[in-house]
Amino acid sequence: MTVSSEFYAAQAAECARAAGDSQLPRQREQLERAREDWQTLADRAAASAAGRDRRIADAVARASAHL
Repeated sequence: MTVSSEFYAAQAAECARAAGDSQLPRQREQLERAREDWQTLADRAAASAAGRDRRIADAVARASAHL
């Protein structure tokens, strides 16, 4: 089972919202670090999906060329 970049991005957005609402400095810092981590996961998942799509498109193009 793979988790989509949209899920990770939604978690990052939730952490950003919670950090903005927080009145406690340490909690705000922790939520901001969590937001950064979730965003990193979102970016990696998106890059992985893009690479997979590119490899599939290349394979289809190569297969079509041999027909």
